[in-house]
Amino acid sequence: MSRDSKHLLIGGLIIMSMAVPTATTANENDLKLTIVNPQNLYDPTPNGYSTAVIVPREGRVAYISGQGGQDSTGALSPDFAVQVRQAYANLRTALDALGAKPDQVAKLTVFVVDHDMSKLEVLTKNVKEMFGASLPAQTLIPVPKLAIDPMLFEVEAVVMLK
Repeated sequence: MSRDSKHLLIGGLIIMSMAVPTATTANENDLKLTIVNPQNLYDPTPNGYSTAVIVPREGRVAYISGQGGQDSTGALSPDFAVQVRQAYANLRTALDALGAKPDQVAKLTVFVVDHDMSKLEVLTKNVKEMFGASLPAQTLIPVPKLAIDPMLFEVEAVVMLK
């Protein structure tokens, strides 16, 4: 490495280290998601989601891959409601593995094969059972098929870790 390169490298490290903010420790109680449902927008809470969710600056974020309705053996029920219930149980297991709780989920994306309005009741029931009043932001995407042909439902999550 040339002398000029070494000076640039050292200078860059000094500048970079000067720009690093000092670490602050947040009280765990301060690390809560803020749910935002503006009054001048449609109230989404009866349908099991919130308009927006703010993660506090000190929060770390984790992404949980899509969880389908497979049980621990990989078996899938042909019944949509059973798959949804199992997918949320699988999501709960993934949260547990991260040391997180449902009230730390900021965003859900759900994928529904051949979506129709009759499936909304099943989805809303399961979301409300899992999240209670701490409803995450959520997007439902109708799809013609998922990774495995018998899969009818999949849910992925963005989670704030404490």
